[in-house]
Amino acid sequence: MTDSLSSDVLIVTGMSGAGRSTVANALEDLGWYVVDNLPPQMLRPLLDLAMHPGSALPSIAAVVDVRGGKLFADLSHIIGELRERTPVRVVYLEANDHALVRRFEQVRRPHPLQEDGTLLDGIARERALMASVRELSDLIIDTSEFNIHQLATTVTELFAEEGRAQVRVTLESFGFKYGIPTDADTVADARFLPNPYWQEGLRGGTGKDASVSEYVLAQDGAQEFLEHFVGMMQPVLRGYARENKPHATIAIGCTGGKHRSVALIEELATHVRGMPGIEVTVKHRDLGRE
Repeated sequence: MTDSLSSDVLIVTGMSGAGRSTVANALEDLGWYVVDNLPPQMLRPLLDLAMHPGSALPSIAAVVDVRGGKLFADLSHIIGELRERTPVRVVYLEANDHALVRRFEQVRRPHPLQEDGTLLDGIARERALMASVRELSDLIIDTSEFNIHQLATTVTELFAEEGRAQVRVTLESFGFKYGIPTDADTVADARFLPNPYWQEGLRGGTGKDASVSEYVLAQDGAQEFLEHFVGMMQPVLRGYARENKPHATIAIGCTGGKHRSVALIEELATHVRGMPGIEVTVKHRDLGRE
């Protein structure tokens, strides 16, 4: 009889240079708690933590590899021991010799098992050392023909929760006089619209107020701008999902970041929230400024 598991536990292992870091980063983007270069002996307390009732940890991924030195020799035995308690999945990353040599040469680093030999000597030693772990793996991914984006996309397809957002979008208003947001992926300018600041009764409001929003959205060009901007964003966000860019910031600015940009961002959010696979956060950077 196995204990109940509060969190999913995944062991990521495999050949050096096969993409463990890329997989770890992709899992972090999916909300997993990732522990890198974990000695195999630490898998037991990690599993105890994951099985603790009311554990606040999300799904857990442990990257285990030959950097652990002599400690790595116990990994096969420890995996078997853990599986007697509860399901634990193992993902093994491999690549052919040509791909591994090319990757090590690109980063100009020696193989961790190369010692006084060649790169191929180190790769051969690692393959022999990893053979038993490979046989225990639930999933083997050959990354020989993958670039980092393709590998990250594969991980997302394999481990993303059903219905989970593929891209998290921050829609941000700002004032140009305070500077353009440095992290914005796309910036648009709302200063082509009349400024409510000069309208009696609207100056003290913000784009979140109905009266200001109605004024801004009724101006010539406002609806046309929104229609075309949403149309532009659709292929961009689909492309971000394909290229495994899980976070995007789209900013619209006006003079002070209080009226026009705020109204447009609020309206834009209603359209973007209807796009499949998109999670929206709205931020008004300069709304509180005088």
